[in-house]
Amino acid sequence: MKSVSAFSSLIKDDLPEDVLGGLNAAITQLDWKSSTRVLLHIGDYPPHGRRFSNIRDKYPNGDPYGLTAESVLKMMQSKNILYFFGRITSHTDTMLQIFHNIIGEFPVFDLVGGDPIKLIEKFIKATSSSITYAVSLTSTIGSSSKDIYTLQRKKLDMNPNEPNWNILPLQEGVVMWYHILNTLEELKDPNYFNKSNLFSKSFSFKIASQPFSAGVEKYAYFALDMPTKKMVMKEYLHVGQGDLFEKYLEAIEISTIASFLSTEFNLIAKRKNISKVNFLNVKLLRCGTIDFCTRYYTIEPRLQNTEYKRFNTNTGVITELRPTLEAFVHFTYEYTKGYLVVCDLQGIEHNDEFLLTDPAIHCIDPLRFGRTNFGKEGIKQLFLANHRCNDICKKLKLNRINNGLSADDAAV
Repeated sequence: MKSVSAFSSLIKDDLPEDVLGGLNAAITQLDWKSSTRVLLHIGDYPPHGRRFSNIRDKYPNGDPYGLTAESVLKMMQSKNILYFFGRITSHTDTMLQIFHNIIGEFPVFDLVGGDPIKLIEKFIKATSSSITYAVSLTSTIGSSSKDIYTLQRKKLDMNPNEPNWNILPLQEGVVMWYHILNTLEELKDPNYFNKSNLFSKSFSFKIASQPFSAGVEKYAYFALDMPTKKMVMKEYLHVGQGDLFEKYLEAIEISTIASFLSTEFNLIAKRKNISKVNFLNVKLLRCGTIDFCTRYYTIEPRLQNTEYKRFNTNTGVITELRPTLEAFVHFTYEYTKGYLVVCDLQGIEHNDEFLLTDPAIHCIDPLRFGRTNFGKEGIKQLFLANHRCNDICKKLKLNRINNGLSADDAAV
């Protein structure tokens, strides 16, 4: 990771800064060879030009060297560099709106505040969040994909408010799900998860016209399981080619396996006075006709109005350390005898329970669980090499992991 620490202002007696020159230098002078490319820009004043502000400016017609926001940001976009901004003052608000219009939505961190200690804490959190988001995005869709900015563009159409359900049409579809697993052998058998083992039933619902949120892979919509049960429906970004139906089945398979392993974990956790780990009951919804008009969603109960957190990622980054969840990941590895680990744990936490959704799985079978499965190397490099056993691991009597090896592997 490299940084461009400072750029001289073109002039000293006005407030706008050489923002475009600084961004252009960062984009063109750094090598950007890493697959994860993050540009975290922290600023208190906008670029030169009346387009960005009406404050005192020696260059009211814009950058004296002819740089434009469009040319600089499009170049950044062409190099698949993910842009993040740290907002110190309101003077940059117009600039941010212009930047949004050019490249779509991007994360903006609020760094306003006079306390230097709190500012440092905010800066560290902003930096960590930027890297975590970028690693997750590029590991999912690839650093060379043109779709790396699709998510940001879609966010311009977000609506975080629950809709007026009375004016939305009632729709019909079919929900599908797999029966809960009974044994480890069923879990390891990819043939268990085929279309013939799907259960289904008709389903009446309403869905918001705009998503309220977006993750790395999916949009999330408010929905109603008629007449009144509040749900969330999620739709893939449609990145890449392939059978869309199979992609949704894959998500249901991952959810079914995570739920089975959490049930096994909770049987032991209850006896050991350890917090429970549960996953939402996720199903596949098909609506429309079975042709090009067909749409698919995953559908799950809506989480309570509690802070949603991402605790760890499928790239090995721990964003919110919770010993119980790290022990759960360890448990999935040991219970399946090294076949897989469940990771990318996110959701909400209560006093005695974690309620999670959208996990990922690393598995020694590279043909299962989609592109977030990094296979045997993912287990070795992103779990075994990073995991540090804690008191919960000891309570569960899990084999200790040392230097990237389980106790069994180390003994060989």
